[in-house]
Amino acid sequence: MTRVYRSLVTNVCKEMSCYSDFPYQEDYPNFMDHEKFWEYLREFVEHFDLLKYIRFKTTVCSVTKRPDFSETGQWDVVIETEGKQDRAVFDAVMVCTGQFLNPHLPLESFPGIHKFKGQVIHSQEYRIPDAFQGKRIVVVGLGNTGGDIAVELSRTAAQVFLSTRTGTWVISRSSGGGYPFNMMITRRWCNFVAQVLPSYFINWDKKLHLNHENYGLRIAKGQKQKFIVNDELPTCILCGKITMKASIKDFTESSIIFEDGTIEANIDVVIFATGYEFSFPFFEEPLKSLCANKIMLYKRVFPPGLERTTLAIIGLISLTGSILAGTELQARWATRVFKGLCTIPPPQKLMAEATKKKELIKRGVIKETSQDKLNFISYMDEIAQCIGSKPNIPLLFIKDPRLAWEVFFGPCSPYQYRLMGPGKWDGARNAILTQWDRTIKPMKTRIVPESSEPASLSHYLKVWGTPLLLTSLILFYKSSLLLKLVQNKLQGRVFPNHILWFIPQNP
Repeated sequence: MTRVYRSLVTNVCKEMSCYSDFPYQEDYPNFMDHEKFWEYLREFVEHFDLLKYIRFKTTVCSVTKRPDFSETGQWDVVIETEGKQDRAVFDAVMVCTGQFLNPHLPLESFPGIHKFKGQVIHSQEYRIPDAFQGKRIVVVGLGNTGGDIAVELSRTAAQVFLSTRTGTWVISRSSGGGYPFNMMITRRWCNFVAQVLPSYFINWDKKLHLNHENYGLRIAKGQKQKFIVNDELPTCILCGKITMKASIKDFTESSIIFEDGTIEANIDVVIFATGYEFSFPFFEEPLKSLCANKIMLYKRVFPPGLERTTLAIIGLISLTGSILAGTELQARWATRVFKGLCTIPPPQKLMAEATKKKELIKRGVIKETSQDKLNFISYMDEIAQCIGSKPNIPLLFIKDPRLAWEVFFGPCSPYQYRLMGPGKWDGARNAILTQWDRTIKPMKTRIVPESSEPASLSHYLKVWGTPLLLTSLILFYKSSLLLKLVQNKLQGRVFPNHILWFIPQNP
């Protein structure tokens, strides 16, 4: 029944992609195949006794507003189970179909594709590499899926060509120290620094991990920044099992002509890893089009223009972190809005703002960002602020310094949004303080004698690096300020806004 390839492994580690009040078992691997993840979902459902609320093998045929919607906010929902239709009335609806439903196969964008006599499939149809033994294959699209499939096929195919129009940054699941990469970078203090430093320095930091230009992976000039998680792609390129190619210009019966003029002959298979389209066939217009436009949704959740806020779109987002954590927080907010415990601006104001934003994008005044990945911490904090569950860091430093240190300098794991406010979980503190234990546990399968050697330089840097960095910044700030004041005095003038010159500006 699954729609994913058999070898799929999560690209966000378990501590960063769990439900906020239900950590994974400590012996679960940090990155899981889909069977292990399925087991986690079953455990979650059983723990909270949710099975009785779920109706399986049921298709939603239509969702329409009831005649008295402006007073009740209720919806008529037509469902079909085993060929039999039924109708029910619901007080609120949450649409959680996400954005990976219908394959996007833009064949009309590839001249000559209909002349091509080889096999053409979408990545959704791909399961195992066995049927592609000894073939010459072109994978179109360099996202997470395209990279994964290209790497797996390189072990059995005669040759794999990976075609990309834009390029991408490639990062590994593990960091330099061997810990999960997203646990090391998804931290509040890192997010703060990234917001302050110019983007050039952030991109320069990525270049240190891999020379993307040499590997044919560098993002084309003028293209949006993006990244994929893949541990083996650079090695496969290095070994010649995967050849990077430009975007496709034309097809012949058995060959492909690329934009840079190169030609690859005797191609057997083309796999389009070109993403998905989202749609809401159970809605009527204009609601269908309104919900399909991310820009129109208030904080990517609530469609404007409804007399009653009883409809929420969950999961129609792309984040730099876990989608599961993001959708959970969206759902927590939506249910509180449905209950009247949280409020959002009136429908007239939401519609006016959304229409104005759409017009500004059309005129080119502001950029269209609906396809961009949202900053994980910033978006999570924004939604948590609406709920009242955003962690109060200054207060934590006063009341619980040890926890505050881990919240600010440690990984921004989902447990942070259960520390305070509505939905507070008593186990959140312990979950945060023990998250590294659960990270290390599944790897400790062989007892290794403790080293008698003195701690390395890297160890001391890990322990004292952050405090030293902050202290250096403070000292640099003070010395720069003092120097400026001295210069002003020597020049015989004092500037009332002397601090502003030091503050880095966003690009």
